[in-house]
Amino acid sequence: MKVVIVGAGAGGMTAASRIRALKPEWDVKVFEATGFASHAPCGIPYSIEFGFPGDELMYYRPEVFIKERGIDLRLHARVTEVKNGSIVVDEDGEQNEYEWDKLLIATGASPKVPPIEGVNLENIYTVDLPPDAEILKSALAEAENVVIAGAGYVGLEMAEAVSSLGKKVTVVEMAEHPLPNFDSEIGEILKKDMERKVDLRLNEKIEAFEGRDSVERVITDRGEYRADLVILALGVKPNVELATQIGVELGETGAIRVNQKMETSVENVYAAGDVAETRHLITGKPAWIPLAPAGNKMGYVAGVNMSGGDIEFPGVVGTQITKFYDLQIAKTGLSEKEAINEGFEVKSAFITANTKVHYYPGAKKTYLKVVKDAETNRILGAQIAGYEMVAMRVNVFAVAIQAGFTTKDVFFSDLAYAPPFTPIWDPVIVAARVLKF
Repeated sequence: MKVVIVGAGAGGMTAASRIRALKPEWDVKVFEATGFASHAPCGIPYSIEFGFPGDELMYYRPEVFIKERGIDLRLHARVTEVKNGSIVVDEDGEQNEYEWDKLLIATGASPKVPPIEGVNLENIYTVDLPPDAEILKSALAEAENVVIAGAGYVGLEMAEAVSSLGKKVTVVEMAEHPLPNFDSEIGEILKKDMERKVDLRLNEKIEAFEGRDSVERVITDRGEYRADLVILALGVKPNVELATQIGVELGETGAIRVNQKMETSVENVYAAGDVAETRHLITGKPAWIPLAPAGNKMGYVAGVNMSGGDIEFPGVVGTQITKFYDLQIAKTGLSEKEAINEGFEVKSAFITANTKVHYYPGAKKTYLKVVKDAETNRILGAQIAGYEMVAMRVNVFAVAIQAGFTTKDVFFSDLAYAPPFTPIWDPVIVAARVLKF
């Protein structure tokens, strides 16, 4: 059996490893356009901030997959065409064709580049793949004034990384607060912290980039900013071009439509990772939420099913977390505005609490926004900002939401307590009590 996997990121290499474990006699080939396998692009800002080499963004080195797992991993091998039963690959300028019996498309997602005047000037960058870490480090060494377009996750993390290097950073965001997919209560907390470190420009739209050969100025609808370097952080789009060559159906989100076995509309063709749609466990609707944990699990499911197994990927609630310096920010499920847009009648609570009992040294503030269905009391979403233990609390809510917990279920959850770690009434429990049941 000949298996071909396009893309050696999280989904692709997890699938390849699973197939080789279940079917060691099969021929498993993985084609990757870059020189990185099992890579973690989400670590690029931290490579820039802390100075570690970009190749450390690989969880496993290529030789692990080749020598220990028996995977035929081809790096610097760009797939240029997908056919029914074969692919065409550019390997160092040579066009080679390989047959497949089963195909996995794991081509991920790429940054959006807006059609703005001057966007092709030099020193305008996106944050995409691990090689970008070294490219950006080199460019930043020569830059003093840096403009970051967008204050979503990538924009936020790059703002921290670049400002930590002592650069003058301006962040331009169209929305009224950073992290626009959060509700305003959490957004305002983040806004105050960001304003201490960077020049944050909200409700502002970039209209052009200007300069002779390299970018020199960013023009918005409210002013202009000097820029030696610009980082575009305006969201991503799924890389579906190869899939459409053989008629794979796309979903309403624009990503590849798959069933819960990761099968596409074309027989023996699977998709996994950031290129694939999934199902939102609250709304039941198709969703495209490109995040690494789901991408790895999709790859696992695809690998099992391609090997003849039977396992389903249930979907996601969209749990995510990031930080800006000491402030940690996390979200799971639906925000209040998202829930309202989905037709729910909602009630919400916003609370401020301490992370430890009052007498234990080092207690810090944490802020929770929790949303419930007003009719059933089912928890629909939670957002948290604070200075410690945010991951623990958002994970509690993630599991509760996936399990269909109501506010009563959360209130009576038997959570751990000791003075060094949490108050006797954990903020999770307090939020459920304030929401009532």
